[in-house]
Amino acid sequence: MTHGATLTGKTYDTTPDGRMGWYEYFVRQGFPTYIVDQVSRARSGVDISVYNNVRTGAQPASDLPNAFRISQEDGLAQFRVGVRNGAPFEDTQFPVEALDELAAQSVPDFNATLPQPNPSYAALADLGAQLGGAVVMGHSESGLFPLHAALADPAGVDKMVLIEPGTCHEMAWNANQMAVFSSKPILVVFGDHLDAAGTVPGFSWDHAYEDCLTFIAEVDAAGGNATMLHLPAAGLTGNSHLLMMERNNLEIADLLIDWIEEN
Repeated sequence: MTHGATLTGKTYDTTPDGRMGWYEYFVRQGFPTYIVDQVSRARSGVDISVYNNVRTGAQPASDLPNAFRISQEDGLAQFRVGVRNGAPFEDTQFPVEALDELAAQSVPDFNATLPQPNPSYAALADLGAQLGGAVVMGHSESGLFPLHAALADPAGVDKMVLIEPGTCHEMAWNANQMAVFSSKPILVVFGDHLDAAGTVPGFSWDHAYEDCLTFIAEVDAAGGNATMLHLPAAGLTGNSHLLMMERNNLEIADLLIDWIEEN
């Protein structure tokens, strides 16, 4: 299980209001479960030498890479819990009384400092290979990490779960890449309120969802097995971008487990 932007593996440990998270729940259902921090984040550390070099004058300020966090006000809207500087959605499944606890989990995101390709891709593939093949899950910023891990080493990835990726076409996938994707079961998961106004100019969750439907159709046309799990269509409404933290997070986990076992 890999976390999203400005977050860490804490995403999966427990919910912000202290209930059981996906980490413990999947273990209790019999799945050996590994929670990772992306390279450059939290327990995986970050190379801050460029920041120190700028501070001492050894490098110009123009060399500073971007580091970002997301404010609670922006997160309310971008994570589709509610309206920016406004109220949560009436049917939201997110425990809004624990928003401060979510903010406390937020850390600076240093992915802009990383070499390319992102070293997390190969690291996830290596871990999966050590385990004899794994279900690799990514969320949001890491939503496509399972695809990249499969490209880095197909032997490390048995199945891929993409939780609310911002796009499914990070690049124009070529025939060889599509052949890898079509050899592994893929599940893409989206929550509710996809038409809600976000805070990132030019981005919308509606477009992300439609883009992933197109990707699923391409994988299936190549002989693969890709599925969209849109939670409202499955009878679960009010879910935000943070599916693993919701009041019904274990119901969602059960749907993921059903898919894993069926595939």
